[in-house]
Amino acid sequence: MDQVSTICRRRHLSLRTEEAYRFWIRRYILFHRKQHPRDVGTAGITPFVNYLTTEQRVAASTQSQALNAVLFLYRDVLEMEVGHLSGLRRIQRPARLPIVMAVEEVRDVLTRMHGTPRLMAELLYGSGLRVTECMTLRIKDLNFREGTINIRSGKGGKDRVSVLPARLLQPLQQHVLRVASLHKHDLTYGRGFAPLPNALDRKYPNASRSLAWQFVFPSRVTRACPHSGRLLRWHASESNVQIAFKRALADAGISKHASVHTLRHSFATHLLAGGTDIRTIQLLLGHRNLKTTMIYTHVHHAIRRTVSPLDRL
Repeated sequence: MDQVSTICRRRHLSLRTEEAYRFWIRRYILFHRKQHPRDVGTAGITPFVNYLTTEQRVAASTQSQALNAVLFLYRDVLEMEVGHLSGLRRIQRPARLPIVMAVEEVRDVLTRMHGTPRLMAELLYGSGLRVTECMTLRIKDLNFREGTINIRSGKGGKDRVSVLPARLLQPLQQHVLRVASLHKHDLTYGRGFAPLPNALDRKYPNASRSLAWQFVFPSRVTRACPHSGRLLRWHASESNVQIAFKRALADAGISKHASVHTLRHSFATHLLAGGTDIRTIQLLLGHRNLKTTMIYTHVHHAIRRTVSPLDRL
C-alpha cells in the first residue's frame, strides 16, 4: 500500500483519489483471499468487478471507481499490461439531471443557517464552489479588491477563477480578521503552521506560518504532522456545512433531495436564467467539457420554457 501512495503522489493525484484507490485495492486483495495481485494476474479483475455488480449491486460510479483503482494497481504500480477484459459487466450510468433549488428556496435555506456554516453555504452558492474547494481555500486566494476567488487544484488538479459576491465582501473580511487573531494566538504558543501542498514547505520554509497560507475556514483543533512533528491547523470538516444545510433544509420544509452540492447546481442554473452565456458559466464552474455545463441548459429550459397542456385548455 505504501507503493500505491507513492505512485499516487508522484502523479499528483488528490488525497481523496489516493484514499479511494487504497480502499478498492485492499478490497481486491481480500476478494482474492489475500493473494498478491501479481500472482492473481489481470484475469482476476473481471470476477472482482462483476462481483461488485451482481452481488454488491453498487452504483455505476462506484463500479467505475473500483475498476480504475485496480487498473491503476496493475498498470502504474505493478507495471503489467492489462489488455482486453472480456466478460466485464459494466453498469450503464443513468442519465440524471442535477437537482436545482429555486431562488426562493435557496433564500429560505440560507436565512435559516447561522455563523460560519452560513458563510460557507453562501460562498458555495455565490461562487459556484465545490464543498472541498471551499474548505481548502487559503486567505491568499481571496481577492477583495477585484472581487474574485482563485480556486487552486480543483477537480482534475485545475486552477480557475470565480466571482466573489459583493454581498460577502464585508462578512468575509470580518471572518478573515478572526482567523488572523486565531493565527496570532497560535504563533504565540509555537504553533501557527498550515500544511502546504507538494514540497513547498522545503522551498519556502516560512510560508507555512504566514497568514496568507492559512485556511479561510480553519479547523478548531491542531494536529501533529506525522513527518515533522509540527502542530498543523488544517481546514474545517465538510460536515460542518453539510449538517447545518440539511437541518436548514428540513426547517424550511423543502422536500427536495438536496445537498450542499445543490447550491453549485443552483448557481449555474440561476446564472443561465439571468442571461449569463454558457461559456462563462463553464469557466466559472471549471468544467473541462462544455457538454457537462449544457446539462444546466436542459434544466433551465425544462423549467422555464415548457408549458403544461393543462394550461392550454
